[in-house]
Amino acid sequence: MPTDVLMPQMGESIAEGTIVRWIKNVGEPVDRDEPLFEISTDKVDAEVPAPAGGVLVQIRAGAGETVPVNSVVAVIGAAGEAVAAREAVAAGEAAVAGEEAAAPATPPPPASTEASRVGAPGPAADAPAPASRVRLSPVVRRLAAEHGVDLSAVTGTGEGGRVSKADVLAHVAARGQAGGAVADATPPETSGAAGARVEPMSVMRRRIAEHMVESRRTSAHVHTLFEVDFSAVAAARAGHPEGAAPGYLAYIARAVSEALAATPVVNASVDGENVVYHQRINLGIAVALDRGLIVPVVKDADRLAVGAIDAAVKDLAARARAKQLAPEDVEGGTFTITNPGGFGSLLGMPIINQPQVAILGVGAVEPRPAVVDGAVVPRLRAFLTLGFDHRLIDGAVADRLLAQVKAALEDPRWLEAAARS
Repeated sequence: MPTDVLMPQMGESIAEGTIVRWIKNVGEPVDRDEPLFEISTDKVDAEVPAPAGGVLVQIRAGAGETVPVNSVVAVIGAAGEAVAAREAVAAGEAAVAGEEAAAPATPPPPASTEASRVGAPGPAADAPAPASRVRLSPVVRRLAAEHGVDLSAVTGTGEGGRVSKADVLAHVAARGQAGGAVADATPPETSGAAGARVEPMSVMRRRIAEHMVESRRTSAHVHTLFEVDFSAVAAARAGHPEGAAPGYLAYIARAVSEALAATPVVNASVDGENVVYHQRINLGIAVALDRGLIVPVVKDADRLAVGAIDAAVKDLAARARAKQLAPEDVEGGTFTITNPGGFGSLLGMPIINQPQVAILGVGAVEPRPAVVDGAVVPRLRAFLTLGFDHRLIDGAVADRLLAQVKAALEDPRWLEAAARS
């Protein structure tokens, strides 16, 4: 029997997901648990495995489409069912197109006119079907209505010429750049002044943009900066076998978790006129990806030794880059650490990860001249920047927290204890 492939529920609060790309094409064999397609949600980007083995006989939602959870997005069947299934799908789409057509389709312009309009030699034999003949998702219809887009003028890049959400957004962007009918006729990748490329943001990029703007509008951002001597941490790391030493970030995370336990208001969040004090200390660790940024969470970091924190951070980062994070890996964070120093940045002023009220930025750990006992000597140092929400946290509170972190990281006795428990 054919197996329906559903849009998975990627977190309790997630109602829909956007298909980023299909890893398999219709007609290709699929093994059970083999990555089938990639999705993006408000919580996480992930590759979705096939629920059964067989042949991918139907794709019902193309790349760029946003569909509700538990919707059927594809069908997997036995090898012998592939041809029959494709024929059934084609017949079904033709019937739907006939029902949706409110009026006869406008005849296409002569080949010469079409060629001169788009700069092409003429329509190809396998050109995508017009939007009026292909099923459209409610999201696409709503987006087209909001922007006044004639869907018959949009070239679909989805399965069978289906117009996706990304196609509509690209069309709108191109129209905004060039204006009027010229924009409608110009492919988005070549539209704009002087041949500038215009393309829609990825799903992840749009999510990041929305969250960052929301955070700036919500929190009263203030930043404080401390310089920390990491010479003692370097000495502690040197005591481990080569390649087995925890990273600097693990020591910082442990020191931060203790400071948060001593300063609960920084581990809190704002809910209207109420303050929510979280009982657990869950550290979000920002991970840079080629396609954007994601913040998986180390749960109960205050209960972990430095080595365990280091292992957890490396595991989460590896699975984030492999698109193998589960929803629970990115939920429940109470404080975030971002480490631009890994790319050489000296310092920055990070934006708070809502609904949290503070975030720590870590600069590059590098040798710098320092005054020690009246003499200028080289020491390993780095800047730590705490961004905090002044609606809830005062400067004195923020400074006390960073002072505690600094004192811990510069104390060999604390470092020895943190490695044990």
